[in-house]
Amino acid sequence: MEAPPVTMMPVTGGTINMMEYLLQGSVLDHSLESLIHRLRGLCDNMELETFLDHEMVFLLKGQQASPFVLRARRSMDRAGAPWHLRYLGQPEVGDKNRHALVRNCVDIATSENLTDFLMEMGFRMDHEFVAKGHLFRKGIMKIMVYKIYRILVPGNTESIEALSLSYLVELSVVAPAGQDMVSDDMRNFAEQLKPLVHLEKIDPKRLM
Repeated sequence: MEAPPVTMMPVTGGTINMMEYLLQGSVLDHSLESLIHRLRGLCDNMELETFLDHEMVFLLKGQQASPFVLRARRSMDRAGAPWHLRYLGQPEVGDKNRHALVRNCVDIATSENLTDFLMEMGFRMDHEFVAKGHLFRKGIMKIMVYKIYRILVPGNTESIEALSLSYLVELSVVAPAGQDMVSDDMRNFAEQLKPLVHLEKIDPKRLM
């Protein structure tokens, strides 16, 4: 399963068609406090930002070998926040000069009837989960530290349990295509988080 990105991109309407640069890692629960302390010292936001999101992954099967995947996500702790629809392209991991995974990213803010619209279009929900964690910013970089919870009763986001005893850590930048120098900045920032967490360019295909 691909690592679920957190919808903190500042979308106010329309679409964003950009490239996402991504590094990923994880920390055990008992190391969370030390990592949060390090990030608060390195990042721009003085106040600790938190998020609680519900994400649904939809598939559309056609003639192609693999289904078309779209992600619908809503904030559970920000009343009135729009739903987000997100498409993530195939990762470009072959270029050794890039220090981060790169993939096409389309993000659009939508109305609250998004899931009904997707079902009418022929999509079916494959799985859903809740993501809860912390958000940090450093310039154009975004750092998320969060835990994934499985939903025990379909559609009931109050009935959840943690998937693991660790937190996912994601360092990402969304930028126009060709801005590969941002991966150098990401690598330099990731070095400052060692040995608390090792952020790497992870190919999702290796996890399947």
